[in-house]
Order: sequence, then C-alpha cells, then structure tokens
Amino acid sequence: MRYGHDVLKLVAMGANAVLVGRPLIRGAFGGGKDGVALILNKMKDELIVSMTLTGTPSVAAAGKQILA
Repeated sequence: MRYGHDVLKLVAMGANAVLVGRPLIRGAFGGGKDGVALILNKMKDELIVSMTLTGTPSVAAAGKQILA
C-alpha cells in the first residue's frame, strides 16, 4: 500500500483492512516519528480526495461500483 487511492480500491474490493509497510519505513528512517506522521497524513489526504472524486461518503460505503 503506497497511496490513499489504493486503500479505497482495496476496501471497495472487499478488504476489511490494509497494511502499510514500506512507506512507513521510509518515513521513519527519513524523519522519525514526524516522518511517519507525514506519510500517514499524506495517505489520509489522498484517501479523502479519492472518496470525494468517487462520491463515496465514508470508507464503509465504498463498493465495487466505484471501480468501474
């Protein structure tokens, strides 16, 4: 998982959770706690933009119709 829109896609396909690995490691090595927070906030912002563009009111409401 690298981008917020990936989270939305996987949830729309039926995932209950997603894992974020490599980006958090890069954030931790590059900036410690602040670097991890930066990465997570960036992914959250990307997720919100993706939800807005697809008209999805909440992550729980993401369905396969947004993948078409």
